[in-house]
Amino acid sequence: MSEYFWLIPLIPGVGALINGLFGKRLSRTVIHSVAVGAVALSFVLALFCLFGPFMSEGGGHVFIETTLFTWIPGMSAAQADGTTAEFTAEWQYRLDSLSMVMVLVVTGIGLLIHIYSIGYMSHDDGYWRFFTYLNLFTFFMLNLVLGANFLLMFIGWEGVGLCSYLLIGFWFERDAAANAGKKAFIVNRIGDAGFLLAIFLIFFTFGTVDFYEVMAGVAAQFETPEVGWGVLTAIGLLLFVGAAGKSAQIPLYVWLPDAMEGPTPVSALIHAATMVTAGVYMVARSAVLYEHAPNAMFVVACVGVTTAIFAASIGLFQNDIKKVLAYSTVSQLGYMFLGLGVGAYAAAIFHLMTHAFFKACLFLGSGSVIHTMEHAEHASGGHRDYNEMQDMRNMGGLLKVMPRTGWTFIVATTALAGIPLTAGFFSKDEILWSATHGGHVSLFWIIGVIAAGMTAFYMTRQVILTFFGEFRGGEKMAEHLHESPSSMTTPLVILAIGSILAGYVGLPFGASLIGPFLEPALNAGMPVESVAHHAPVLVELAFMATSVAVGLGAIFLAYRMYWGKPEGDKPFATAWPGVYRTLYHKYFVDEIYGATVVRGTLGGAEGLNAFDAEVVDGVVNGAAETTLGVADMSNLADASLVDGMVNAVWKVLASISTAFRQLQTGVLQNYALMMLVGIGALIGFFYFYLWT
Repeated sequence: MSEYFWLIPLIPGVGALINGLFGKRLSRTVIHSVAVGAVALSFVLALFCLFGPFMSEGGGHVFIETTLFTWIPGMSAAQADGTTAEFTAEWQYRLDSLSMVMVLVVTGIGLLIHIYSIGYMSHDDGYWRFFTYLNLFTFFMLNLVLGANFLLMFIGWEGVGLCSYLLIGFWFERDAAANAGKKAFIVNRIGDAGFLLAIFLIFFTFGTVDFYEVMAGVAAQFETPEVGWGVLTAIGLLLFVGAAGKSAQIPLYVWLPDAMEGPTPVSALIHAATMVTAGVYMVARSAVLYEHAPNAMFVVACVGVTTAIFAASIGLFQNDIKKVLAYSTVSQLGYMFLGLGVGAYAAAIFHLMTHAFFKACLFLGSGSVIHTMEHAEHASGGHRDYNEMQDMRNMGGLLKVMPRTGWTFIVATTALAGIPLTAGFFSKDEILWSATHGGHVSLFWIIGVIAAGMTAFYMTRQVILTFFGEFRGGEKMAEHLHESPSSMTTPLVILAIGSILAGYVGLPFGASLIGPFLEPALNAGMPVESVAHHAPVLVELAFMATSVAVGLGAIFLAYRMYWGKPEGDKPFATAWPGVYRTLYHKYFVDEIYGATVVRGTLGGAEGLNAFDAEVVDGVVNGAAETTLGVADMSNLADASLVDGMVNAVWKVLASISTAFRQLQTGVLQNYALMMLVGIGALIGFFYFYLWT
């Protein structure tokens, strides 16, 4: 069965094609059956691979690969050493221990989110379109993690960016959603440019873009870590620019909080569990390169830890239930990059996996709350807008009427806060411990612990404001509050269980299972050099106890500030108005970007437009007028013949343009569908004609 692992990405692609072509004419039952069934089949096939060759034939040392077809045939290209190399790009999939973990996260968590969406989107007019986009995203994300080379990863990278745009702006009739989609698309293009330049430089340096071959080339050409700022550092930094865009790191994080304008399942699937972790996966996949570029690693660690505490501080006083989780996601991604930057690649992937469970549970839990709030508002005859339904100041006491949602949310919160014996505790502690480099207090560790304390504070605040106390949305609305349907709460229960149990594959004190499993892939099949930092158990326990104490102290502080106190943030805002205003307004970053980058870009565009209108058009129009004058002066005897030929050509061109104009609908979804059909046709041609 494992030899058919290439079907894992293909099946969701087929699901997207079916719903995309025929969804308008299919019943909702058929639509979600196709979408959920496609992801379920991919998940089952991934489990067969895990418990087949990986568990029975040597664990993480196993990898399987297949080449479907030659995508770009060989062509000569110049190399850094003055020689030429033949560039060939294969459409090749490789399943090793690292991609195995990612595939299980994408298909497993994705399956639960697909099931949840059946209830959440049940009354939406774009039901078929939503499930088409979810399946299409899954297809591209699986290509990203299974691709055996940087170029195929880039195809998946761009594909998930497209799906992110479509899903963030799914409710495009709302200006906020449409603007958020455009913002995500534009900001990610900056990161994608860095990634593309890195691919060019990789091929120019090593003559290949295959992951394993590039890492082997790094080890062969650079026996010791690079000193200074050489080519490996340049490649590492360019790759990190791409990672910072996709994984929302400073300064390219600004798109992710606004992305909460999309439906909540989108926030859970793309902006918590899968797409935003693509940058973490890419850096981990390039671990050998980063190990030979210490300056690039240091930059990764600095940006990661700065993002972690910066985003955590913003989350302290946000009132939108999803915005709190959005900034939490940015902060946790910073933790992952901190782990990568200090050489704890396995710990970063471990935290990626555990984070997928508890953050997906939290986002889906928030969606359950919003779903109930909206239904209660409509049933009571109210007309409050979408944003008010997400404001925690209008909530409270929901645990009484939504016990399954409330308790699963609380369980996931304990995991995110790093409470002992939860999944988040094990993975976060592993990163913090790695930041000590064997038991030495470092600035990275100090900042990481402070950020962890902030996380515990704002998550406790969120739980109290949402689920405890008295309901603050009005008596009429309170009468219509209810628990969400089982299609929504069952995934929450499964994710809450995973938020506890997922951590036990990475126990501390040398008992981790996931570390040894991942290391062969992280070392690209080369001899393993463990990056674990060893110290006496008591020393590690002391660091662990310190971080736990900070987290518990933050929980107690939030309890004292918000439990039974409806005034909420007012005491802090009164005592520290400047600090509160700065944090509440997110350090005014969007305003600064608007006044500098956005206004500067628009000003430049207006200047170019004026130049085009006055100078370029002036030259063209002047030339045309001169030509017409010359033509008028020349008395051409065959004017009628020329006019006849011109009219005939015009009629032909007019008929052709009329035909093609029917394809230019102006609807982006139609263009995306045409692209998907074209890609499917090309893949089908190469597969059946060449590969067979």
